Amino acid sequence: MFRTLRSPGVMAITLAAAGILMMTAGIRMTNGLFLSPINSSTGLGIVSLSLAMAIGQFVWGAVQPLAGALADRHGARPVLLGGVSLMAVATAATPFMTSAFGISVMLGVLSAAGAGAASFSVLMGAVAQRMPAESRGEASGFINAGSSIGQFVFAPVAQKLIQLMGWMGAMWALAALALLALPLVHKVTANTKAAQVNTEPDLGLRQTLRDAFKTPSYGLIHAGFFTCGFHIAFLVTHLPGEVDLCGLPPEVASWSLAIIGLANIAGSLLVGSAVSQYRSKMILALMYASRAALLLWYLWMPKTDLTFYLFAAGLGLTWLATVPPTAALVGKLFGIRYMGTLFGMTLLSHQIGGFLGAWLGGLAITQQGDYTWMWYADIALAVAAALLNLPIKEAPVRQTAAA
Repeated sequence: MFRTLRSPGVMAITLAAAGILMMTAGIRMTNGLFLSPINSSTGLGIVSLSLAMAIGQFVWGAVQPLAGALADRHGARPVLLGGVSLMAVATAATPFMTSAFGISVMLGVLSAAGAGAASFSVLMGAVAQRMPAESRGEASGFINAGSSIGQFVFAPVAQKLIQLMGWMGAMWALAALALLALPLVHKVTANTKAAQVNTEPDLGLRQTLRDAFKTPSYGLIHAGFFTCGFHIAFLVTHLPGEVDLCGLPPEVASWSLAIIGLANIAGSLLVGSAVSQYRSKMILALMYASRAALLLWYLWMPKTDLTFYLFAAGLGLTWLATVPPTAALVGKLFGIRYMGTLFGMTLLSHQIGGFLGAWLGGLAITQQGDYTWMWYADIALAVAAALLNLPIKEAPVRQTAAA
């Protein structure tokens, strides 16, 4: 493992990108911990607050292709700096909002937009253009692990901050911590020359997008990634509520989220290394199938602390480890010239699923009193995603068309 990242320059860029994602993704993943405290403080209702967080899931994804296109055209540096700054300011302003609309704007739109602009599509596109092809798979796994480290660190930290300072003070503290990502932006974007000459023909963004949306495999990638977003957003937003329904203390939820992040570090690094050795579509099919099996196991087990921790560890192995093989598939099909835009479109599909996972979870608990039908929907989607990845063709689109 890491045999292709031994160059100091390659490793430095990868570590800096992972650090940025650790801050932006780690802080964003704590939103579900604020759901109950904000509701208790403001009385705005679980459905309204779930909708605000669902909007955040969608906006985070909707920003990805736009941010990727801006980075492809103007460079990643201004996009990353603007994204981190916007996230910090909007997070700090959220406690001043007294209505569901205000919280939706700050937490659901502006903070999510900032986090999205400093996330996967821009970071992976920038890194891919600054290192040789053989390093990209492991680099994407390492960068992805940064988001998991952030989740592992920030979930218990945010829970403790809420207990010590209240949800408002915790929000202000997280906003200040987000600014620590700013110094890392220069390291990611300092080298403007690719480590390897790019011989891919530049067909222009418009023609590349036409090719992409005419390619059935690109649509199948989107469909599978939609399920990943549904699954993750539902759990990040509503796992604290599920823990509460089971009569367990809130610390079980925060530690479960932390364990997911810790396990995903191993999962991301392992999958990132496997991308260069095995077919990405088979890796994805196996991961989605394993999620379906794990969800069934959870439903059958007694709801104890240990069950949640084991469930979290199993989930963590594939949590966001789907990102490296998904990004690899996009790169194989269309090259890296417009990687930021094309992978950003894929992340938008992920977050449409995320919007539905967060919002429908809120409706389920309000109308049904539990999350039972959400769990079964999650299982069905995981099985479908595993099957949809199997027909994907991994050959470059232009090369296939020429043949």
